Amino acid sequence: MFVPLNMDFSKAVTIDTNSADWIPSPKAGVWRCPLERELPEQGHTTSLVRYEPGAAFSQHQHPKGEEILVLDGVFCDDSGEYKAGSYLRHPAGSKHAPYSAQGCTLLVKLNQFQTGDNRRIAVDTRPWCCEPGLPVELPLHRFGNEYTALIRLPHGADTFLPCLDGQVEALVLKGTLLDARGRYRAGTWLRRADWFSNKLMTAEDTVLFIKQGHFPTST
Repeated sequence: MFVPLNMDFSKAVTIDTNSADWIPSPKAGVWRCPLERELPEQGHTTSLVRYEPGAAFSQHQHPKGEEILVLDGVFCDDSGEYKAGSYLRHPAGSKHAPYSAQGCTLLVKLNQFQTGDNRRIAVDTRPWCCEPGLPVELPLHRFGNEYTALIRLPHGADTFLPCLDGQVEALVLKGTLLDARGRYRAGTWLRRADWFSNKLMTAEDTVLFIKQGHFPTST
């Protein structure tokens, strides 16, 4: 019997994906590390997804949108090839046939678009990630209350991050993040309902993918 995963958004969730279990998807050669899941193969879903070299999905639709951050390798679909650091948004009703010739790992968020958010987005974040001295925040998407960005925190940071309502999701992409609850290495996924009360520190230069304003309003 299916049990929803991490769907109580009032609770703090921390998953170190470096040691988490990967499960097969319906397509051979595609693996998932589930982070939050409302229903089997539908509903509010966040996962890491790994394509083995040559793995592919047949064309399919995303009724309520798909959001992707390419973590490594090269991800491909009908619209092009996207290297590590690419941020993609496929709006509600869009179709594609994704694949990866050389393999890739993705952060994938499904069925979380707000009504009216219909713009397709493809952002190459590599220049921001590679060049020192660029702004510490790279906005990726904003719609209504929803805001998505990359944030760079230097070694020795000791700060609060600005947030709308305390409800924040984050993936540590590089470095080591610390707060009162613990220490989080690259590959750690966090979800917090009280981020505004958490002072953040770093043990080295650290980069975060953050998202806020998208928690379900019914929770």
